[in-house]
Amino acid sequence: MTPVVLQLLNGMSFAALLFLLSSGFTLSFGLARLVNMAHGAYYLLGGYIGLSVIGATGSFGLGLVAGSLGIVVVNWVLDRLLIRRTFGNPLMQVLLTIGIVHIIAEIALLIWGGNPIRVPPPDWARGPVELPGGVFYPKYRLFLICVGLAVALALWLIYRKTPIGAIVRAGVDDREMTAAIGININLLLTGVFALAAFLAGASGVMGGAYLTLYPHAEWDILILALVVVIVGGLGSLEGAMVGSLIVGLIDSFGRWLFPDLAAFMMFGPMALLLLVRPQGLFGQAH
Repeated sequence: MTPVVLQLLNGMSFAALLFLLSSGFTLSFGLARLVNMAHGAYYLLGGYIGLSVIGATGSFGLGLVAGSLGIVVVNWVLDRLLIRRTFGNPLMQVLLTIGIVHIIAEIALLIWGGNPIRVPPPDWARGPVELPGGVFYPKYRLFLICVGLAVALALWLIYRKTPIGAIVRAGVDDREMTAAIGININLLLTGVFALAAFLAGASGVMGGAYLTLYPHAEWDILILALVVVIVGGLGSLEGAMVGSLIVGLIDSFGRWLFPDLAAFMMFGPMALLLLVRPQGLFGQAH
């Protein structure tokens, strides 16, 4: 059973990383109907910023904070100058944010080069740890699972148990009515976008210590994040949780059991799900 346990843990650690990226993505779409394809580029740039700060200070925590807050600033500037001008035009949103991806990717290539780079994990998270049953597993991946669970619980409590969460849910269900009852929808959008950018930057730093940073990583991770939100349902936080777990486990066990069919194992079930439930597992039919 040891290989099964290892693949289960691999799938959960990858799911935690995907959730950090896709949760903000799906909430942004649900609230603003914003198709922000730049989320993958935020992941890559956040990872590189964190890498530089860790190299300068030797502190993983400072690198994580710098990568996360740095992407909040980048997203705020892009949102104010460019992205909000495309509201109501999904095609323009897609074209604009894809252009932003290419610009960020070229800047990252110019500054950090084209070789794969791994973000150094914190000293206390290096090496393996022995789990019950004599299973050895990397400490950092267990740490990533714990972070994913903690973030998922915190977001769920905020989303479901607080007045702010109720306002966000109302905005997701009916943005116009929410604005009509006096809620500042622009301030709400700014807060949700900032949270989404923060999580994207954090996922880049943490993912850089797990998967490495390299050119085109922005597209590789974005495609999987899109699968997560499509499977879980656009605009659903619970869908992002379940979708991340499904995608993470399918990726892990698919690569282990059927390495030649890894791509089919990922996208085949998604296609079947869309035939039965086009809105995803937790999405609402419109």
